[in-house]
Order: sequence, then C-alpha cells, then structure tokens
Amino acid sequence: MAETLRDWMEMRLRAELTPQHLDVIDESHLHAGHSGARPGGETHYRLDIVSASFEGKSRVERHRLVNGLLDQAFARGLHALALRARTPAEAS
Repeated sequence: MAETLRDWMEMRLRAELTPQHLDVIDESHLHAGHSGARPGGETHYRLDIVSASFEGKSRVERHRLVNGLLDQAFARGLHALALRARTPAEAS
C-alpha cells in the first residue's frame, strides 16, 4: 500500500481511469476543528480528474465510479471528497 492516502488514491485512479489530467489535493487543513477532521490530516480531499472513462456517463455516474474506486480510502479515514470529473472534450 502507498505511503500516504493521497499517493494511494492517485495510484488507484491512474491505474483504473488512465486520466489525461489528475489533481489530488489534500484540503484537510481547511477543515481543522470540523466534523471528520483529525490531527495529521488526510481527511478532506479535492479531486480534479479528466478521463475518457467518463464519456457517456452522467455526473452522478462519474461520482459513483470514483467513489467506488476509492472505497478503501474511506475505510482508511477519508471523510470528505470534493470531485470535478470531466471528459477530455469538457476539459478543452
């Protein structure tokens, strides 16, 4: 397993969705003191992902796909995930 949750999520998404663009941003520091926050962070992330895997899928289907791929991240302590999932055509 990867050293950090961020690294694990990035490796998982790259392996499964072969994205043209992927940003995995730890925003845990912005949520200190809020529900789900914990010392050391790795609880709140923002993803920006562009992949042909999203072609023909609704926004809800895209989010379900990504959340399903990251189910182990939630088991490891991920509390919140903000997601922007686009096709290559939507990103250009």
